[in-house]
Amino acid sequence: MTLKCAVQLGIPDVIQKHGKPMTLSELVSALPIHPSKAQYVHRLMRILVHSGFFSQRNLNGVDNQEAYSLTQSTRLLLKDNPWSVRAHLLFVLDPVLTKPWDCLSTWFQNDDRTAFSVAHEKAPWEYVGQDPRINNLCNEVMARDSILACKLVVNKCKGIFEGVSSLVDVGGGLGTMAKGITEAFPHMDCTVLDLPHVVSDLQGCKNLKYVAGDMFQAVPPAEAILLKWILHAWSDEDCVKILKRCKQAIMSEGQQKAGKVIIIDMVRENLNGDGGSIETQLFFDLQMMVAATGMERNEKELAKLFFDAGFLNYKIHPVLGTRALIELYP
Repeated sequence: MTLKCAVQLGIPDVIQKHGKPMTLSELVSALPIHPSKAQYVHRLMRILVHSGFFSQRNLNGVDNQEAYSLTQSTRLLLKDNPWSVRAHLLFVLDPVLTKPWDCLSTWFQNDDRTAFSVAHEKAPWEYVGQDPRINNLCNEVMARDSILACKLVVNKCKGIFEGVSSLVDVGGGLGTMAKGITEAFPHMDCTVLDLPHVVSDLQGCKNLKYVAGDMFQAVPPAEAILLKWILHAWSDEDCVKILKRCKQAIMSEGQQKAGKVIIIDMVRENLNGDGGSIETQLFFDLQMMVAATGMERNEKELAKLFFDAGFLNYKIHPVLGTRALIELYP
């Protein structure tokens, strides 16, 4: 929460704009705070320095003239950093997302589907669709994530997309991932499928279009279907339904050959002993338990979903850090 406070006050951007280490008095003067709260800024910065989010050193060896600088971690929280995780931090620490954690013990004692529904009396997707602020923040999180994911996928897994002439990005949000793919593969026609409140006001271009719909009802036909960060948010039963719709889409009439489904998601514990990344996966698993009906699955659990949906073969490419790219074939 202290880091969230620093981001909301704009501390990383203020220090970055200053262009050199910033003294406490300079920082206080530049922040949008009430004069009565100036005396508390050093205490906020003290814990953030201790946690490694900022560095601190004496300025020219003068006592009591300590100056603050950014670290690699806080550079990822700058507004203008294309790899910024600022929106993600604000999203997961938003009261809408933290309130369900307070309801976790209540959820364990009743039959509600999620702790989110205990807290808000609505399913998460229903809530997001009715709250423009959280919807915009969610879309920004997905767009930021897609910038990084697309760069990694295009650089490390380019061959997976070669020869594919059409692709549907299911739950593709604002289309950031699809735009990146069409730029890397201009021969490909991409369609973004998402709910009406997400795509209704978006305009496509030459080889990119938006379709409002429900992945549980139908997925537009294409040679490849992309599911990025979709399956982990849904129960096993719902995942099988989604995968069956995807299978229908790549085997539709008019398709000269059966296509494939491309999945970008976590494969739990498939990390060669990287303890920090496993901890991240386990946190996301709990986040899915609290906020949705999903989970972060291991390979065995994913394979069962694939086979239950009628697919015959899959290949995992562990090239995306805590996540992996999976090719799924009927």
